[in-house]
Amino acid sequence: MLFNSIAFLIFLSIIFILYWCVFNKNYKFQNMLLLAASFYFYGCWDWRFLFLLMFSIGLDYFSGIQIENSKTKKRATFWLVLSIAINLGFLGFFKYYNFFIENFAELLKTFGFGVNIWLLKVILPVGISFYTFHGLSYVIDVYKKRIPAERNYVDYAVFVSYFPLLVAGPIERATHLLPQIQRNRSFNYEKAKDGMAQILWGFFKKMVIADNCAPIVNEIFNNYHTESASNLVLGAILFAFQIYGDFSGYSDIALGTSRLFGIELLKNFSYPYFSRDIAEFWRRWHISLSSWFRDYLYIPLGGSKGGLWMKIRNTFIIFLVSGFWHGANWTFIIWGGLNAVFFLPLLIAEKNRHNLEVVAMGKIIPSFREVFSILMTFVLTCFAWIFFRAASVSDAMGYIKGIFSATLISFPTAFRPVLFGLIIFMLGMEWMNRTHDYGLKIQERKPAFQAVIYILVAYLILNFANFGSNEFIYFQF
Repeated sequence: MLFNSIAFLIFLSIIFILYWCVFNKNYKFQNMLLLAASFYFYGCWDWRFLFLLMFSIGLDYFSGIQIENSKTKKRATFWLVLSIAINLGFLGFFKYYNFFIENFAELLKTFGFGVNIWLLKVILPVGISFYTFHGLSYVIDVYKKRIPAERNYVDYAVFVSYFPLLVAGPIERATHLLPQIQRNRSFNYEKAKDGMAQILWGFFKKMVIADNCAPIVNEIFNNYHTESASNLVLGAILFAFQIYGDFSGYSDIALGTSRLFGIELLKNFSYPYFSRDIAEFWRRWHISLSSWFRDYLYIPLGGSKGGLWMKIRNTFIIFLVSGFWHGANWTFIIWGGLNAVFFLPLLIAEKNRHNLEVVAMGKIIPSFREVFSILMTFVLTCFAWIFFRAASVSDAMGYIKGIFSATLISFPTAFRPVLFGLIIFMLGMEWMNRTHDYGLKIQERKPAFQAVIYILVAYLILNFANFGSNEFIYFQF
C-alpha cells in the first residue's frame, strides 16, 4: 500500500476515525488499533513477510527482558550478541547473500577456480533495513541501561511496526517514541492541521517533483552512451531532486500522518541542498540514519577522541557502512567512499563542525560566499549520486566519461521548462521556510495567505502530479 495511493487515503481515513471516535477513551485501545493497522498495512505488501516482522519484534522484545533480568554482565552480553546476530543474519541473508556469493565466486575465478554458485531468487522484504535498526537500537539501549526493558508487548510492537515509519523510516529510538506511545493522547486541531499541511507538501515533492523527474532520469541513465554531455549533467541534477523529492516527500507524509495520531516522529530532513559543505549536508540528509550510525557505530569505535588517523578510519567506516546499508552493490559502497573523501578535508582542517546555524540566518538573500559554497556542495553531491543511481560501476564510469565531451556546451534536449519551474517553486518555498520543520509550514501567516498557498499546492498536485503507481526509491533498501 503506497502512501501516494487512493487505497492509503481510505485506509488512513478509517484508522483516523476509529482512533479518535471509537478508541479514544484509553491509549491502550488506541495502541491495539495502531498495531492491527500496522500489521495490515505491512501485510498488504506481502503477507508472508509479516511473519518475519513478527519474529523480529518477538526476538527483540524477549531479548530486552532477558538482558535486563540477567544477573551477570556475561549473560546480558550473550542475549545482546544473540539478538544482534539473528537480526543481522536475516538482514544479510535477504539483502546481501547474493552479493557476497557472486563476489566470492569472482575472486576464486581470478585464481583459476571455477565454481557453481547458488543464488537466492527472493524479493527483499520491504522495510527490513529500517525495522531491523529499530530493534537493534532498542536492545543496545537496554544493554547500556539507557532505558528499561519494555514489558508490554503491544507497546513495543507498535514502536517497531508503527505504519507511518515502518517501510522507509525515519529510524526511531525507543527513548523518543515509546514514551509517546505509553501516554494518553487527545485530539489537537492545530497539530492535525499542521500534519495535513506536511502531508500535502510531501505529496507535492513526491508526485510532482520526484515522479516527473523519474522518467527523464531513467531515460538518460539507461541510454547514457547515446546522450549528449549536457543531458548527462541534467540527468545527474534531476536525479538529485528526484531522490530528495522522493525520500524527503515520504518522510513528510510519514511525519504528518503520525502527527494526526498525536505522535511526533524524528525529523529526517532539514533542507540538505542548502548545505555549505558535505559535513553540513550529512547533518541534514537522512538524519535518523546518520545519527544512528553516529551513536551505535562511530562513537563506540572511538568517535573523534583519538588521533587524526583514528578519526579518518572511523569516518571511512561510517560512510562505507552507510553506503553498504543502502544496497548490495559496489556502486553504493563507492558512493559512501566518495562522501568520505569529500568529508576528509573538513575533518583534517577541523572544519567539520562549522556551519551549524541556518544558512543566511535573518536574511532573504544569501551572500556570494554562501551561494558559492551551496553550489559547490551540490555539485559534489550530484557527482556522488551518479554512482548511487547507476546500475553498475562500469555504467557510472561510462556516464562520467560521457560528461567530458564537446557536447557539454550544447543545450540539453531533455530540459523541461515546466518541471524546472516546479523545482524552483519547491526550492523557493523551502528557502523561505528554512527555519521551520518543512517547506509548507506557514501556520504563522494570515489565514487568507495560508488558504492561497494550500490551494496553489493542491492545484499543482492535481495538474502536474504523476498519478501512476510509483513506488518510493527507499523501499528497495
